[in-house]
Amino acid sequence: MDQEFRAGTPAWHDLTVKHAERLKSFYEAVIGWRAEAVEMDGYSDFNMLPPNSMSPAAGICHARGGNADLPPQWLVYFVVDDLDASLSEVSAQGGSVLKGPVSVGKNARYAVIKDPAGAVCALYSSGEKD
Repeated sequence: MDQEFRAGTPAWHDLTVKHAERLKSFYEAVIGWRAEAVEMDGYSDFNMLPPNSMSPAAGICHARGGNADLPPQWLVYFVVDDLDASLSEVSAQGGSVLKGPVSVGKNARYAVIKDPAGAVCALYSSGEKD
């Protein structure tokens, strides 16, 4: 998530599963993505790149470490300006926070939430104010 994204837009999509190698091969064959290994702590997760592209479209991750408790589904990360304010609204609007907030990089943070209908997504903030 190194690119600049505007609040209210999707920033990233991750699939977190027990056997990331198997699933990355599935999506390479089905969609035509090319996997690029991302070194973790003793294993690799994968950025998935569209054909003829140098920019990843999504990630396929192992359900290990900080990802161990994420559900095995495609998780979209939506950009918000103020993660703390958004998380307050999640609760006020009948949703729940499933994980986080979690710090990533220098200032960025994310949290996984469930909306009142039970759908799961993540909220992401770069930590930088416009």
